[in-house]
Order: sequence, then C-alpha cells, then structure tokens
Amino acid sequence: MSGGTEGLTSIAKDATAAATRSDRGRGSDGHGRASYRALVRPPAAGVALVVASFWSVFFHVTDVVGGSGVLAMELALATLAAVWLGRTLRPRTAAALAAAGLAVGLTGYFFSVPESARALFTAARVLADLRALLTGLSVLRLLNVGAWALFLAPVPTFLAAALTVRRRYVSAATVAAATTGFFALTGDAGVGAILAAAVGATLTAGFAGLDTAGWRGVSAQWDTLAVVVAAMVVVTSAVTVVPGSGANPVLPGGQSPTVESSLVTNSDRVGVLGSIRLSPEVRFVVEADRSAYWRVGAYDRYTGGGWVRTGGTTRYSGDLASPPGETERLVQEVTAKAKLNAMPAAWKPVSVRNAPVDTMQVTDLDGLKPGTALLVNDTYTVVSETPTATPAELRRAGVDYPSSVQQRYTGLPESTPDRVANRTARILDEANATTPYDAAVAVERYLESTKSYSLDVPAPRGSVADRFLFEMESGYCVYYATTMAVMLRTQGIPARFVTGYTPGQRVAEDEWVVRGLDSHAWVEVYFPEHGWVRFDPTPGGPRESAEQESVEEARASGESGVDAAGSEDGTYSTPTPTPEPGSDNGTAAAGNIGVTPFPSGAGGLGITPAGPGGITGSLGRPTTGGGAAAGDDGGWQPTRGDAVLIGALVVGVVAGARRFGLTGRAYRAVWLLHQSPGEPAADAERAYRRLEYLGAVAYRPRQTGETPRQYVDALARDAFGDTARTVGSAYERATYGGGVTADEAATAVDATDRLVREHAPVLRRF
Repeated sequence: MSGGTEGLTSIAKDATAAATRSDRGRGSDGHGRASYRALVRPPAAGVALVVASFWSVFFHVTDVVGGSGVLAMELALATLAAVWLGRTLRPRTAAALAAAGLAVGLTGYFFSVPESARALFTAARVLADLRALLTGLSVLRLLNVGAWALFLAPVPTFLAAALTVRRRYVSAATVAAATTGFFALTGDAGVGAILAAAVGATLTAGFAGLDTAGWRGVSAQWDTLAVVVAAMVVVTSAVTVVPGSGANPVLPGGQSPTVESSLVTNSDRVGVLGSIRLSPEVRFVVEADRSAYWRVGAYDRYTGGGWVRTGGTTRYSGDLASPPGETERLVQEVTAKAKLNAMPAAWKPVSVRNAPVDTMQVTDLDGLKPGTALLVNDTYTVVSETPTATPAELRRAGVDYPSSVQQRYTGLPESTPDRVANRTARILDEANATTPYDAAVAVERYLESTKSYSLDVPAPRGSVADRFLFEMESGYCVYYATTMAVMLRTQGIPARFVTGYTPGQRVAEDEWVVRGLDSHAWVEVYFPEHGWVRFDPTPGGPRESAEQESVEEARASGESGVDAAGSEDGTYSTPTPTPEPGSDNGTAAAGNIGVTPFPSGAGGLGITPAGPGGITGSLGRPTTGGGAAAGDDGGWQPTRGDAVLIGALVVGVVAGARRFGLTGRAYRAVWLLHQSPGEPAADAERAYRRLEYLGAVAYRPRQTGETPRQYVDALARDAFGDTARTVGSAYERATYGGGVTADEAATAVDATDRLVREHAPVLRRF
C-alpha cells in the first residue's frame, strides 16, 4: 500500500514541477526555443483531446445550421498557422493575437446579423445576453449562429496550438477546457464533450510530469494515470454542476422524467428523451365556447436530437397581430390548479387580460410566458383568432412563402440522412400529393398507420427523425411530431414543432379540466395567406376509457390533485355536430386541418392506436395485449452513457488494483490456494514452492544461503510440523533423485493444501 501512495505522491510532484517548467517556456534545448517535436510529446495528446471537445460543439452548431465544411477548413488553417508561427511567437504575443482575433470575430458577427437586430445591441442588452448564456441559454438560439461559430472557433484553436508548440501544455489545456466550460454553461456541451475535456486536462497534467521521460515514462506510470482519469470520468458523469448543462448524469437507472418537464414549461429547448411517464394531476381549467389545443410554445431549429427556439422574448405591450386569412374569435379563461411556468392558449393569441401583463413576455414565435410562475387559482383571459381555412382553401394556398419563413422553417442539419428525404418523396408520390396540404396529410397518415404508440422507448441516438422513421416501431408524440416536421422540411415545406396540451376532460358545456397526461406535441405547417395550421400525426385511437382508468387508479390510491371543477362526476357530452357543408370530413370547422380530428376530452400523449399494443394502462402507460405494462421489461437497460461509466469504473478498478499491488497479491493467493494436477515431478516442485511461499508469509522467508532441506527443517521444527518434511522429501527426490511417482506427488500436494488451510487465512494475510 505504501508503495502505491508513494507513486501517487511522486507523479503529483513530477507533474507540478514539469508544469512549472512548461509555463516558463523552456524548449528541448533549455533555451526557450519551441520545436515541432512538442506536438508528439505525451502532454500534447491530452491537449488534443480537450481541443477536440470544444471542436465537437462548434461542428454540431454548424451542422445544425447547414454545413461544417467551411469550419473544418478554418480550424485546419488556424492550427497550421499556430504551428508555423508558434516557433517564433512568445506566449504573450500569441495571447495578444488571440485577443485581437476575438475582437475581430465579435465585430464580424455583429455586422453579420440583420440591421434590424443590430439596433438592439446595447451595452445592457449584451450584458444580459452574456449572463443568459452563462446560465443555460443555448448558443443555438443566437441569430446567425453559423457565422458566430465561424468567426470565433479559430480563436481558441490558434491559441491552444501555439501554446502547445511552445510546450505550454497546461496553459494550452486550460484555454481549451475554458472554451468547453463555456459550452457546458450554455448547455451545448453534452456528457461526451465534458468527459473529453476533463480526461484531456487530467492527462495533460499527468503527462507533463512525465514529459522528460517521454512515452517510456508514460508506459511506466499508466496505471496511476488510468486511476485518475477513471475517477474524473465517474465524477463528471455522476455530477452535473453547471447551471445550463443539457446533459443529465449518466448514472445507471433512475426514474423516468415526466413529459411535462421537457415539453410544456415553454423553455427555449426541447430534448427528445427515452421512456417517460405521465401525471394524472390537474394542471389548469379552461372556460371557453369550444375546445382547442392549448398551445404553449413553438420551436424552429431542429438539432438532430431535439428542438431549439431561436430569437428572444419581448415584454407584452398590448394586442398581438392577428393571423392572415379567415379566423374565428375564441375567448378562454384559464385558471391554474398547479404552479405553471407557461400560459397555455389556443392559437393564435391576440390579446391577454387579467394577467400581470406588465411582466408577461411574448416569444419570437408568439408563445406567452408569465413574468413569474402562475400559482394555484391564478386566472388570466386570452382572446385568440383561430384559423378556419378549409382543406380546399389550403390546397389552393400555393408555395409563395415569405423568404423569412422559407429560410427559418425549412432548415435541417447537414447530417440528416438523405434517406429521410427519399422516403418522404416516395410517400408523396404514392399518395399523389401535389400540394403542400396534400403532402402534410400524406405524411400525417403514413406515421399514424405505420407506427404504434408507446411511452417506453430507448433513448434516441443520432437523428431522432431518421431513427424513428427507419429503425423504431413505436414512440410517443415527440417522436411523431419531430419526424413529421423534418419530413416536410426535406420537401421544402415550412413546418415547426409545437408543444402544449390537448383539450382535456370536458366537465361542462364550456369547461375543460386539463391534466398532466394531456401534455402533447404536434406540428404546425405554414400556408401562404393563412399562416400556421395544426397537424397532429400521433395516433388518435381509443383514449378516453384508458384516461379514465388511469385517473380512477390515481383516485383509488389517494393521490391528490386528480380532480377539479367536478371532473370526478364524469365527462360532459353533447350530440355529435353535423359537418359543415363543403368541409372535408368536418375537420376544418373543428380547427384541426389535419386528417384526424383531435380527440374529444383528450389526445396526444398516452394515445395508442387500435389493434396491437392495446390501450393505455395505469397513469397513461401503454399496455401490451397481455395487460402488462409495456415498460415492465425487467428494469434498467444500459445506455451508451452507462456503458462509458461502467467501462471507466472497470478500467479504474483494474488499474488501481495493479498500482497498489492488489492484482499480484490476488494472483498469488489463487496460486497458493489451488493446484491443478499435472506431471508428478512438476507437481512435487510446485507443492514445495507453495510451501516456501506459505512459510515466508506465516513464519519467515528463506534466508540467503539456506538450502531447501535446512528451510524445511526449520519450518517443521518451529511452525508446520512433520507435514512440511513430507513436501520437502518429495521435492528433493523430484529434483535431485530418481523422481517421484504420481502417488508421492499427490501426497505432497495434499500436505501443502492442508498446511495452507491451517496457516493461511486469506482475508487476513493476502
């Protein structure tokens, strides 16, 4: 144990000393001259890993907005320039150049945004935006974020590379880690990037202590470095401490999150999760002349793994713009029955009353946000103008989209597989869809008919839309809505992802009770002269009975907050209205232009199509045909993050055991306790070696110059008795005499086994 502790102390001292020498800028000749050989020294590997961590974020940003080719060329040129100039640039000069480059980059970004946006760049606004970035505002929300990445990515790249050439390894890793840390605060650096930065920084510090010994020194101390790196991986994975981190800890297991936590808080980002759960608790009550989808927020930028809302928010200052085309007025009075961080309302809200309007905010996509959370029994009134266009009118709308709409709502990550566009084109051809409306209906019907509904799905990897379309058999509303929006965008049709609630349980002619299990996601498609129109691709099978069952189970178990406004008395029903003349299937008059009218009383989350998969079970969870919960699959299933954590733990344990001599001691214990039969002479010799090792542990080691017979006599006299002489005699005959028989060798082995059992308690001695 003391040897392992001394090794850790030694490497720590060496690392400190080497880091000090490195930060003084000494080169291989001790006179401060840099060398290209610095790039192939062990510490450079750690720096490269940290640099790669923030590169991955920049590449993700540019991929989301359409392409990373220019960024790759920029980073390559910045690295080459730093390597070429680094031999002559002093570290302070390199830092000054980087600072100048940062100033130029920020200036270039300023002039890259539209002139109307530049007018908002005040000192107070810039400071507020910076504070927001450092507390969780994703850089993907920035206007023209692609230009922002191209202007700024070369700066830390150049400085880190220049410092590496000067052998300022620790300083270079610090620059790169600070850049990754910035992205961790904004929530744009995932677990992988944060782990890479932590591991790279640790390796840099560790390798700096071994730099004078080169790779040979690294190989000699690999176990100590492995223990430290494994510890960094585990700590970084298990603890998320940054305010805006978008990555959850990757500790295995844990309870599934509620869908509301990621959907209906009107946050600026929505991630696509794996398995989720729903809540039967009442969230709010709506009084209105007719039902609607109670919209919370919309999102325009698809990242491949979720959605981000770009643009900012403004304070509500009066009436909002009405949508184009024919509309119908809808007044809604919403009463909160739980704490709400959003203001659900039918699309499109044009005015708000009875709310703290002096602090209320409106997002760039016309979502309503309270200045402070709404508390129980807080009430507000919203007036909405809901679109009433018929399918025939939407078919005639054409494709003359405003350039701002076309640019903002048809963009996709460059990494989106081509097969998504190809499959969508084939679906439209088979449906003979010749207009954007027909295309939306065709995609909606395709997803409804080919995918089943389930809340229990594996965590997504890669492009969510691609995986759901080609590799998954089932999913829930987030998967359906994401996939439909992406499919339409591949065909140049503006579409966006929307979150909110379905109508809820109707408890009176003009009153609806909305629960957590009504949280939902759908799609809005833009039509010239009509604006945004809702489509819901999530299957709308038998839901009401399943919802009632889950609510009854919650009541029976004594859960609070399950009912409000008399909802325990059942659902209010009215005669089915007759479809208006000229409408297709009557859906236009109801406000849902898509193929399937929204379900009365509920919809969205928890809906399961008729047929295989059954209906929802307890708390809205889908059930199999046999009645077991679909998610009842035996418990935790490991993800890629779990595999990384488990692998790090295994490597750390093995390396730590080797560093502190535990692996050798474990091997010797097994070797002493068990002997498999073999050749008689070899068996007799090994029996003696085991006896000699046991004597060293339980009595004393064999002394220099002491013969085997003398040592055996001493063991027999002072420790083990005549049994030891049996082993020694067999060993002498096997080594120096005419050999031993199999029985004699077996007797010697048995004698040693007996002595081991009597004199070697493993837990105390090994």
